[in-house]
Amino acid sequence: MFEKILIANRGEIACRVIKTARRMGIRTVAVYSEADASARHVRMADEAVLIGPASVKESYLVIERIIAAAKQTGAQAIHPGYGFLSENEAFCHACDEAGIVFIGPPVSAIHAMGSKSEAKKIMGAAGVPLTPGYHGDDQDPAYLHQQADGIGYPVLIKAAAGGGGKGMRLVEKSADFIEMLASCKREAISSFGDDHVLIEKYITRPRHIEIQVFGDTQGNCVYLFERDCSVQRRHQKVLEEAPAPGMTLERRAAMGKAAVDAAKAVGYVGAGTVEFIANQDGSFYFMEMNTRLQVEHPVTEMITGLDLVEWQLRVAAGEPLPLAQEQLQIRGHALEARIYAEDPDKGFLPSIGKLVHLSPPGEGLHVRVDTGVEEGDEISPHYDPMIAKLIVWDQNRDRALARMLQALAEYRVVGVSNNIEFLSRLTACPAFATADLDTGLIEREKAYLFPEGKEAPAEVWLIAALAELLRETNRAEDKAARGRDPKSPWHARDGWRVNATAHRGLIFRLGEVQKTVNVAYRADGYTLTVDGRSVEARGELNPRGLMRVELDGTRMDATVIAAAEKRHVFAQGRAWQLANVDPLYHAGEGGGAEGGLLAPMPGKVIALIAAEGATVEKGAPLLILEAMKMEHTITAPGPGTVKAFRFAVGDQVGDGAELVDFEVAK
Repeated sequence: MFEKILIANRGEIACRVIKTARRMGIRTVAVYSEADASARHVRMADEAVLIGPASVKESYLVIERIIAAAKQTGAQAIHPGYGFLSENEAFCHACDEAGIVFIGPPVSAIHAMGSKSEAKKIMGAAGVPLTPGYHGDDQDPAYLHQQADGIGYPVLIKAAAGGGGKGMRLVEKSADFIEMLASCKREAISSFGDDHVLIEKYITRPRHIEIQVFGDTQGNCVYLFERDCSVQRRHQKVLEEAPAPGMTLERRAAMGKAAVDAAKAVGYVGAGTVEFIANQDGSFYFMEMNTRLQVEHPVTEMITGLDLVEWQLRVAAGEPLPLAQEQLQIRGHALEARIYAEDPDKGFLPSIGKLVHLSPPGEGLHVRVDTGVEEGDEISPHYDPMIAKLIVWDQNRDRALARMLQALAEYRVVGVSNNIEFLSRLTACPAFATADLDTGLIEREKAYLFPEGKEAPAEVWLIAALAELLRETNRAEDKAARGRDPKSPWHARDGWRVNATAHRGLIFRLGEVQKTVNVAYRADGYTLTVDGRSVEARGELNPRGLMRVELDGTRMDATVIAAAEKRHVFAQGRAWQLANVDPLYHAGEGGGAEGGLLAPMPGKVIALIAAEGATVEKGAPLLILEAMKMEHTITAPGPGTVKAFRFAVGDQVGDGAELVDFEVAK
């Protein structure tokens, strides 16, 4: 077994690999960019080597620097994680040339599966079912358009070198094909350096089911059952589970055999995933093979009781697979939710900023949290905005769903927008709860998942007010304890008055709604009044914002985190972001040029769609901004004229930068 390995990745997967290596007595080396100098994976590793600036193209994707770091530290093997160089045959070849073990498949397997079109040819020859489509080398746009017309719409354009939902466009009709092709090729070049695409028939209401395979250098190959990854947004997975609901023993065996046949066809070694598109009738087609560990591998670990990273290390060291196919068993049901810094209500727009407060649910037999960040860390614009993976397990799917809802209700994130409430609605959604699954679930359940209006119940306003009062009392007590006269009545915050009861009002705002909570001080607490409802309130608040609340004798737990003027209230399984309004502060008149369109986050301008001086309709695309690995189209807010662009193609822009001088038609 190896004595020291280098991990050519960052974030939660680097931390995940370090945990297993440490358990096995293997020393670890982290690599990091300048932006990741204080990252969690750097803090966890035994050694760490700086490999370049924040840009992945100047750090995590520079093969020579990673190989040099491995040689410098004496690492015997490199674990590539997922993403970055994990499926890069040049990197695998460079490891071989340097005499360093690549913890993954051989170069030949990566090469064979690296191109989706070539992979489909190999799979077809091996007898693996294929989706109807065009996988050829002729990339002339007119010819591709002709092929798509022949296949019949809807079709899916896919980057041949793609992965992770990047470089994919759904085309509903012929008239949209050329525009979608251009967009797909732009993203493919940006993400993979290769704009070769293939075209496939888009299966209506498809399920995305993948099989975990594992091979060793002795020629053994097994499948570790399946995962259902149908719940997606922008072709990226959101909720994954294992085993797949409704999977029969016969279908599992057929898909498992097809996956093993696919792996054997390329002489596969190590962990891999064979992905299938499955029809509702049970038929299935090969989609692609990912020659690496998957983000969602923990659900497989939870139902098998195995550590797949340990298997990777043992196989890479030349050992045979620890178990044969007949020794593998499924136990219970597992779900994984990806906790992202993003705003689901704004098209899942990524969010950046400091994690002011981060409190995940407690881990144990039923709950696992894989993360690459801790409280105080930054979610930067340079990398994927994942905060963590929340994994739960129980004896069956219904109990696992209940575990997930409870764990999500306990998750506390302050400082960035996040998708935790959305994930709670998604888990509780009747379609998901009853396993009525397909890749369009989020879109078809939009009304349930994106409810209009989020009016907070009275308890939220009351809890916010009580937290404010308790925080004032705690601060006063701390100040008194540090003062010369701790018993001085001037430290008291009990509202004492001569022959009178003290009253005051606390003002909070949620969106456009502003309310005043009236406070009357009592000897053992407060009388709080909002919307004409009065309650007797008391409670306790600790420095982490955890509260024990009592309203009219009813007790509950809550959390209230203060960040600047914002008050993040977590109660009854929901989260609310209120603002504490200071009545003595009056904001000035809003600035900003009329009709100015602002960058939603830091990024790079990659295309100017409209022409300066052009008159456009509402919703017309004006420019495309690339940020957080995605394209964001800036559109006209109404009919009007494009007066000027503030930036040129290739320019980097900051968050809130004015992009377009736009004159709205009067």
